[in-house]
This record gives sequence, C-alpha cells and structure tokens, in this order.
Amino acid sequence: MNHSPIPIAIIGGSGIYQFPGLSNTVEHVVQTPYGDPSDAILTGTLGKVPLAFLPRHGRHHSIAPSALPYRANIYALKSLGVRWVISLSAVGSLKEKYQPRDFLIPLQFFDRTKNTQHHSFFERDIVAHASFGDPVCARLASMLFQSAGAAGARCHWGGTYVNMEGPVFSTRAESEFHRRMDFDVVGMTNLAEAKLAREAEMSYATVSMITDYDCWHENESEVRVSDVVAILHDNAELATETVKRAVQSLDHTENTPCHSSLANAIATPRQHWPETQIKKLGPLIEKYL
Repeated sequence: MNHSPIPIAIIGGSGIYQFPGLSNTVEHVVQTPYGDPSDAILTGTLGKVPLAFLPRHGRHHSIAPSALPYRANIYALKSLGVRWVISLSAVGSLKEKYQPRDFLIPLQFFDRTKNTQHHSFFERDIVAHASFGDPVCARLASMLFQSAGAAGARCHWGGTYVNMEGPVFSTRAESEFHRRMDFDVVGMTNLAEAKLAREAEMSYATVSMITDYDCWHENESEVRVSDVVAILHDNAELATETVKRAVQSLDHTENTPCHSSLANAIATPRQHWPETQIKKLGPLIEKYL
C-alpha cells in the first residue's frame, strides 16, 4: 500500500462504531490473506497524530463475537503500519466494587473460548511461540489509566478479563464460577486480539467499559443488549476523551518489548520457510527475512 504509516489504531466495541474528532479522513478497504476485516478502516488525524479506527463488529454491529475475523483485523492494521492498538470494549463486572459506567484497565486475560483455531498467524509451515505471560503492553495500559482519570472517569487499574465464548451471555453458574476464580470482568473479544497483536509485534491494551453485573448480582436484572448500549452511549464521550488524551501523550515512535516479540519466537529454521507462507505473512515477518 502506498501511504504514510498509521502508528495508532482504535478498535471500537459494542456501541462504538465511529470515532469523533478525526479530520482528513480516508476509508481503506484492506484485503488480507485471512479474508475481509470487520469493516473498512477509517484513517485520519487526531490533532496532529495519524490514527486508524476499526469498528470491531462492523459499523452496523453485524458480526457476532464468535464470528469476528480477528486475524484479518489485526493483519489489516499491521498492513497500515499500526504499532499501537487501543481496544474499547464492553464488559460485565464480576465484583461489587466495579460498577456499571466504571472503566477498568486489565493486565491479564483468561481464555474460556472454544473457537481458537483462528487465534494465531503461525499455525503451520512457519511456527512461532510468542511470549504471552504479560499479555497487555504495560506502557500503553499505564497511559490509558492515567488518561481515563484525567478525563474524569472512575477507572480501576489491573485485574483479569475472562474471555468467554459469545454471543450468548453467561449462565448464572458460569458467572458464579468466574467470581469464585477471582476474575474481575467478563467479555467476549479481547483475548484473540491480544494474542494476534503480540504475534504482529504491536503494543495492545484495552479500556474495559463496564456496562452491567453479568447475571450474578441479586439486586440487578440480567444483562440486556439495550441496557449495555445505553450505558455505552452515555460513556462514549468519556471514552473518546480518554483515547484523545492517551494518543496526544503517546510517543508512537517508542519501542516496547511488544515491538520485538518475534525476535526469539520463531521455531521453524529460516531455510525451511516456504515462499508461499513468507508472502502470506509479509507484514508480520518482513524484518526477519
């Protein structure tokens, strides 16, 4: 692609299908070896910072969590030159202290999904095992936490995001199990994104926007889409302000350990890399050729 690299991307979750404040916008329909991304990627500038925006579920929320083209989304962003990925995601709270309309910046993920065959770029021919003990970029997470507080959000630091299979919400038994395991919030999308971003050598962190108490809270009704969307709309301005502050203060030329995560991760010897796979993985491995 003939364009200037776009260093930072926002992936918007449920209820966040556009990003206000972008100027000089251009839509990119990016083709990938993994199919089409969730939607066209909108690029522009926020202040003076080049930025990309991708609605995770499509601009009309037409793709369920279990059907999301995770690899296509991350590959497309990498193709545009993205090095930093900020995720905005709706989650359910698993603890009383995390209230609807609060934000949380998780540092850990726990995988309870079943459909994991599309959660890696390195399944065959060129095999890699990226380190994932700390799945979130600490630098980016810290900046988002500080920015959320400065924007006026009630934001919590740390904790574990348990990634369940969607699109159906939790049963009470599942919700209580997650609470006994001391998880903090539950969602349906971020684990796959974080894994693929790590393999793509991108710094990834998420702002978990709490919309409900899942279904465990005896004084609250079961989670409903209408309630989730209403709270997300209420918090959209706060989320936007959080991201704006983070983007303006981020040195997007900085390198973190995430930006070299493949350096010692590729197990297949270079002489055994098939040319077809080299071409397929192009933007991900070009610096190791």
